[in-house]
Amino acid sequence: MAERVLVTGGAGFIGSHVADRYLAHGFEVTVLDDLSSGRRENVPEAATFVHADIGSPEARQLLADGGFAILNHHAAQMDVRVSVADPQKDARINLLGLLNLLEGARAGGVRRVVFASSGGVVYGESDDLPHAEEARKLPVSPYGVSKMGSEFYLAAYAQLYGLETCALRYANVYGP
Repeated sequence: MAERVLVTGGAGFIGSHVADRYLAHGFEVTVLDDLSSGRRENVPEAATFVHADIGSPEARQLLADGGFAILNHHAAQMDVRVSVADPQKDARINLLGLLNLLEGARAGGVRRVVFASSGGVVYGESDDLPHAEEARKLPVSPYGVSKMGSEFYLAAYAQLYGLETCALRYANVYGP
């Protein structure tokens, strides 16, 4: 029986490609996306699609009851300008949405959480480029704060509940 993975944001550019790779490696894939920036046609045909917000009770219940081994979390409010104009919206989606998913994952026995962080905004502004992973973190936008805060939540859940967690700090993703 194939391992089950939930890819949030799987109707977006990065998430849909991540879902494709899981499918190519024999996983059973479910995509959860609210289609606020992604497109339904990006979701791989072989994946199950759930239209829901990551902060919703439905998303939490899906993780609690879905038998997933892995949560690959790519859904986010990702616009720095939006985060500056409406930091509460940014925190509601990026931090509270993550916590909703983590609680569902914990209830459902998910063992691994892969999180899409950001390679630029967690370090702040510096002329010392490229940033080393160990470089000082000093985000200058609510979006950067939410990504860094999310990484801290992941670390806490790893310590408290034994979740395997990984944060990927993507920078300037592009491609076909």
